[in-house]
Amino acid sequence: MTLFNKFRPEVRPLTLVLLSFWLLAFIIFPSNAAAHAYSASYTKITMDTKQTKIVFSLDTLSVLELAPKIDANKNFIIEKSEIKKEEHRIEELITEGLTLDNGNKEQTPTVEKIEIVKKETKEFLSVTMIFPAFSPGDTFVFNDGFYFHDTGTNYVNLISASYLGETSEAALQGKDRTWTMLVTEVQQEQPSGEGQTVQPNSEQKPTVPSQPVKTKASSSWFSFLKLGMNHILTGYDHLLFLLALLIARQKFKQIAATITAFTIAHSITLTLTVLGIINIPSGFVEPAIALSICYVALENIFRQKVSYRWAITFVFGLIHGMGFADILKEMSLPKSSLAIDLASFNIGIELVQLAIVVLLLPLLSFIYRSKYSRKIITSVSIIAFLLGAIWLIERIVA
Repeated sequence: MTLFNKFRPEVRPLTLVLLSFWLLAFIIFPSNAAAHAYSASYTKITMDTKQTKIVFSLDTLSVLELAPKIDANKNFIIEKSEIKKEEHRIEELITEGLTLDNGNKEQTPTVEKIEIVKKETKEFLSVTMIFPAFSPGDTFVFNDGFYFHDTGTNYVNLISASYLGETSEAALQGKDRTWTMLVTEVQQEQPSGEGQTVQPNSEQKPTVPSQPVKTKASSSWFSFLKLGMNHILTGYDHLLFLLALLIARQKFKQIAATITAFTIAHSITLTLTVLGIINIPSGFVEPAIALSICYVALENIFRQKVSYRWAITFVFGLIHGMGFADILKEMSLPKSSLAIDLASFNIGIELVQLAIVVLLLPLLSFIYRSKYSRKIITSVSIIAFLLGAIWLIERIVA
C-alpha cells in the first residue's frame, strides 16, 4: 500500500496526458487513415443550344472500390482492355451514381467516351456523356449519389459549369449533393437609355444570365468553406505537423507567431498554385510535407527550447499550402468567382486550425506546468516522427 501511494502521484499525470493525446489522435487520425483521404471527382458541364455535355472524372481507386469486378486481373489498375471488356458495367456504375433532371424528368445520356486520364500523380476514370439541350425556362438539376450513405468516405465532387459562355462552380459533398440552375434567356447589355433585350449573336459577347446559377442546399462560397474545413480535417499530415509545432514548450506569443506564420505562408502558395503562377509537382510536395513533420519532431526531441520556430514554420507552411491546393488545381475555377472561392476555402482551413489550437491550449498549458513535460513532449514527438517517416517512405517509393 505504501509503495502504491508513493508511485501513484508520479504516474497519474503522465498517464492522464498521454491518454488525452491518444484520444485526440484517435479522433483526428483514424486508424485506417492515409494523408488526404479524399475520394475526389471532377465534373465539367458544358451547355449550349444543341446539347449538354458532361465529363465526369472519378479517381480509379474509388472506381475499383465501388465496382471491384472491373479489375479482372486484380492488379488494382484499370487497363484499357478492362475498360473495353467492362464498358457496360462502367456505364451502369456512372449513370446510376449520377442523374440529370429537367425539372422532375430524368434525362437519358449517350456515353460518348470512356478513358483513363492522369491528374498529377493520380489516375482518373473519365466518362463523357451527352444529354439533350436545355431551353430557357427549364430547370437543370444535377445529382451525385456516390458514397452518399457511406459516412466513412470523404467524397467531394468539384463542378465547373459553362452555359453559353458564362461559368459557375460548386463543391458537392456530405448531404449536399444537388446542383440546380434555372436556364434563362441570356441578356445582351444595352447602352444607357436602351432597355431592349436582344439575343446574342456571333459577334456579341453574352453577359451574365438574368438568373444566377446556384446550388440547391448552399451557395457557392459556403460549399467551398465546407470543402476547406473537410480538407484539413482529413489532411492528417497537416494536422500532425500542427501538433508537432505546438507540443514544444513555448510562450503564448511564440505559439501565436508560429500559427500566424503558418497561416500567411500556406495562404500565399495556396493562392499562387490555384492561379497557376507556380506549379510544383506533387511528387515533390507530398514527401516534403512528410519531411517537415520529421524535422519539427526531431527538433522537439533534441532541443530543450525552441526559438524562432515561426521562421521554419513559414518555410514549411509554403510547402503545405501547395498540398492544400491539390484538390482545387484541376477545377479550373472561373475568374469571376475565383477570389471568393479561394477566400472561402482558405477561411474554412483557418477555422478548423483555430479551433484545434483553442482546444489544445488548456492541455498544452497543463503539460508545460507538469514536471513530466519533457517526457510527454518527447513521447508525442517520437510518435509524430515515426508517422512522418512512414509517410515519407511511402511517398518516395510511390
